[in-house]
Amino acid sequence: MLTYEGVLLMKIGFIGTGIMGSYMVQNLLKAGLEVDVYNRSFEKAKSLEKYGARFKDNISECVKGKDFVISIVGYPKDVEEVYFSNGIIDNVDKGTVIIDMTTSSPDLAKKIYETSKEKEIFSLDAPVTGGDTAAKDGTMTIFVGGDFEIFERTKSIFEILGKNIVYQGEAGFGQHAKLANQIMIAGALAGACEGIYYAKMVGLNQKKVFDAVKIGSAGSTQLSKNIPAILEEDYSPMFYAKHFLKDLNLAKEYLSDDGFEVVKNVLKVFDELSKKGYGDNGTQVYYKHLDK
Repeated sequence: MLTYEGVLLMKIGFIGTGIMGSYMVQNLLKAGLEVDVYNRSFEKAKSLEKYGARFKDNISECVKGKDFVISIVGYPKDVEEVYFSNGIIDNVDKGTVIIDMTTSSPDLAKKIYETSKEKEIFSLDAPVTGGDTAAKDGTMTIFVGGDFEIFERTKSIFEILGKNIVYQGEAGFGQHAKLANQIMIAGALAGACEGIYYAKMVGLNQKKVFDAVKIGSAGSTQLSKNIPAILEEDYSPMFYAKHFLKDLNLAKEYLSDDGFEVVKNVLKVFDELSKKGYGDNGTQVYYKHLDK
């Protein structure tokens, strides 16, 4: 069992038990924490009872009397819903640390921070990357924004969930750092897909090209994860195309009119793919934009 000084006595409320959240809850339970869970789809939360989680059928019961409350939901509108309108902020005790790990709006993170501060609640925005494999293995990268002393207080919780935990600065900066990450992925993903499609277009053996480039200077996580799937015509999600589109749209709000052509073009492609019904595929579906 994992142990961290002072953590075993902590009580956690956890909102959002999809694929990522479910694995995160299991890791918290393995570390010996007491975890109450809530999800709008009750069965997703109730399924965690077999690991020791306690299912609650409303947010209020899930978050009261907790030391930390963690959320990881789908979209900014979902974050708004669970934090406001008699949600998390209205029901947690004073002194609770609330941590939104959804990739969401930096401005919304600031709103949560400012509203929480008025109520003597502590808030961190801490979006993650690494996908469901990293969530399962407890190896996620976690970008954290908020007050540094609250980050320090919460670090032992983050260490159960991830391996690369970096404090980014004030409220909203965790979200901004995650969006910077998504912009970088956009270029790497598009380059990998376009390069391997070029190989097909000129008559090369795509597998041989992949074997040649995967350990060279063109190598990247996007290349090594997505090209094998493309060659197998496997478009199942490692990361949903619809969620990547959401992330790029969030980033677009802060981009200047000049420059950022790569991310703007990739966003346009994913918008078109989404309209064609590919949103539930993985991001490697970018290749279908080329292979028409």
